[in-house]
Amino acid sequence: MKRFVLAGLPVLAVASAFAAHRPAPRPAAGRVPVVVELFTSEGCSSCPAADAALRELESAQSVPGAEVIALGQHVDYWNRLGWKDPFSSAQFTDRQRAYAAGFGTGSYTPQAVVNGRYELVGGNRPALVAAIAKAAQGPRATVRLARTAGALTVQVADLPAGTKAATVLLAITETGLSTQVGRGENAGRLLRHAAVVRELRPLGTVSGSGAFTAPLALRPEWRAPNLRAVVLVQDAATRRIVGAAGLPLAAGVAAN
Repeated sequence: MKRFVLAGLPVLAVASAFAAHRPAPRPAAGRVPVVVELFTSEGCSSCPAADAALRELESAQSVPGAEVIALGQHVDYWNRLGWKDPFSSAQFTDRQRAYAAGFGTGSYTPQAVVNGRYELVGGNRPALVAAIAKAAQGPRATVRLARTAGALTVQVADLPAGTKAATVLLAITETGLSTQVGRGENAGRLLRHAAVVRELRPLGTVSGSGAFTAPLALRPEWRAPNLRAVVLVQDAATRRIVGAAGLPLAAGVAAN
């Protein structure tokens, strides 16, 4: 285990191997969506193990009662240390720091945040499975998605008791992405990633129920068969995710 401090924030690392990408199957009916946000970087030698663990969990959907939704968010604070991660964004660094302020942990990689409720080292698969199973027991809002011509329609209802207001967020993810790293801690390695967040934007707020229409401006370099829209309903006060749903963008079917 190794540790260093970047901009006053501890960065933790635990090295391991990674597995090949497999597309995620459609989860069985009745499973509760659980969002796993993985804060990661191609510059961190410990992150491939976390990517592998999350890829496997989303692909196998092996946590009873849970539909694992992976959101790989590549932070940018590793970029000055020898390798610039092509998927990194200051937006994801800021999102991680907002979580860290609430958890009182500081930011590190690889860090997993499960439904905005639990944080842990992303490569610790047993702890990740336990957190996902626990999160699946919590109350949740109803979220329904449908694809229309050039847009996504979103319906949110039944916010859990105690949630006065929630932010509705849209993430576009892409699976099957990999990079041959040329420098830094992972120099010479081919890194395969869990679903990478290509775009993350707010759609609005809801305090009971609400409907939104989100234009979809998908970039040509994104591979359409691997794209998915994920909608998060996040308690504005606690940052807990109280509802979520995902929809493959290659198919215009409804999801809830």
